[in-house]
Amino acid sequence: MAKGGNTVQTVTALAEPIAAQLGVSLWDVRFLKEGASWVLRIFIDKAGGVSIDDCVDFTHAINPVLDEADPIEQAYCLEVSSPGLERELTRDAHFESAVGQKVKLRTIRPVDGERDFSGVLEAYADGALTVRFPDESGLTLAKKETAWVKLDDFGGFDQE
Repeated sequence: MAKGGNTVQTVTALAEPIAAQLGVSLWDVRFLKEGASWVLRIFIDKAGGVSIDDCVDFTHAINPVLDEADPIEQAYCLEVSSPGLERELTRDAHFESAVGQKVKLRTIRPVDGERDFSGVLEAYADGALTVRFPDESGLTLAKKETAWVKLDDFGGFDQE
């Protein structure tokens, strides 16, 4: 585990200045067990999109910092990538910047018998999001009631 805090917080603190130095922003950091392996996944972003060169440059810059700080006890695989299309919104800043955009979301528990919804993120405040549907109805729920919320770049659930 990370020394002096949790792994994601520690890696985020190490990665943010590197991202700023390279002209990218840090979108998200995740430390997950996938099968028998641990993966440290760092998502970077920038206006106009992230290139493979941006990912390579960030990887080369963060590796020695992670080696020196040694915030992760077990062996892991480092992945650096763009959050991509249909990026998942996880932080308050993600939701705030996505107000007015199309999103799709899955709730943890059914709402009126449904778990999957698509619409426009109308508002986000105090951990609650409001989504307006094409029929002008809407839904307001706490972020913690969602399994995930993603930008909807392809028009909802019918095209998955």
